[in-house]
Amino acid sequence: MAKNLVGKQCPKFNADATSEQTISNESFNNKNVVIYFYPKDSTPGCTTEGQEFRDNYKKFKKLNTEILGVSRESIKSHEKFKSNEKFPFELLSDPDEKVCKAFGVMKLKSMYGREYMGVDRSTFLINTKGKIVKEWRAVKVKGHVQEVLDASKELVG
Repeated sequence: MAKNLVGKQCPKFNADATSEQTISNESFNNKNVVIYFYPKDSTPGCTTEGQEFRDNYKKFKKLNTEILGVSRESIKSHEKFKSNEKFPFELLSDPDEKVCKAFGVMKLKSMYGREYMGVDRSTFLINTKGKIVKEWRAVKVKGHVQEVLDASKELVG
C-alpha cells in the first residue's frame, strides 16, 4: 500500500486539528513542512517521537519548517496529548483515514496473532513549493528526528 511520494506534489488534505484549527496542504505556503504519522496518542514510541520533535521545534522553525503530527485519534485525545507533552505544533485528527490513505501510510499489522489495519509510522518532508522531497517509512523512533532535522537543513542550504 505504501507508495513512493518523493518528487510528487503533497497530496491534497484538509483535517481538523488541535487549537480549534482546520489545516490543509495549503495552510503553509512558503514554508517547509514535516508531516509525521504515528499510531496512537500517549503510547511510549509516539510520545518519545513527539517529544523529540518538540525539543527540536525551535531548530525547525529557524529552518522555515513547520511540524504537524497526524493520527486517527479524536481532537479531544489530541488536545490532551498535546497539553500533557507541551507540543508547540498542531496534531491533526484523521478518524476516517483520508489523510493517512492519501499518504499511503495504512498497512496490515499483527499483534497477538490478530491482524488489523494500522498506521505505519512515517514522516514526510515537504518543501516551500509543496513538493515531497523526502519520506521515511517504517520509522524507528531513535535518531529519527535528527535525520529529519538534517534533511530540513539541506532545504535551506
